[in-house]
Amino acid sequence: MSEIEKRIRAMGFELPAPFRFPSPNRTGCVQVGAILFVSGHGRDLPALPGVRHAGKVPAEVSVEEAYATARAVALSMLASIKQQLGDLDRIVRLVRLFGMVNVSPGFDRMPNVIDGASDFFYEVLGPVNGQHARTAIGVAELPHRIPVEINGEFEVRA
Repeated sequence: MSEIEKRIRAMGFELPAPFRFPSPNRTGCVQVGAILFVSGHGRDLPALPGVRHAGKVPAEVSVEEAYATARAVALSMLASIKQQLGDLDRIVRLVRLFGMVNVSPGFDRMPNVIDGASDFFYEVLGPVNGQHARTAIGVAELPHRIPVEINGEFEVRA
């Protein structure tokens, strides 16, 4: 078990099964040199406390539930990374996250939601390798009414 997986377990979490993309024309991750591009994740999340699988923030999903959902998305991303790399300890650092939140009109606290993923990666990867560039936006709709979708880039070792 990798050191990263040990940290995840010490935090009380387990990696879920990797998300199975519905079409062979896309995959969870694509590596180009030392950068691993991770596709948008947000469906088929693990059943953790507070995680919601559909709905708009904050009308149907509270900010706290959306935060928990973003954390679950981060776990799902790591499952795809493990599937791609075989070992999470090949992650050097998180470079960037791009988070989208399915919002009700007038909601502007998207950063508070995406902090669920940012805080998780910061804790798992540490304050140097987990600190990252980030965008957090609100959108009118996301596929299958998911509340949060996140993609990102990671620096990895060969």
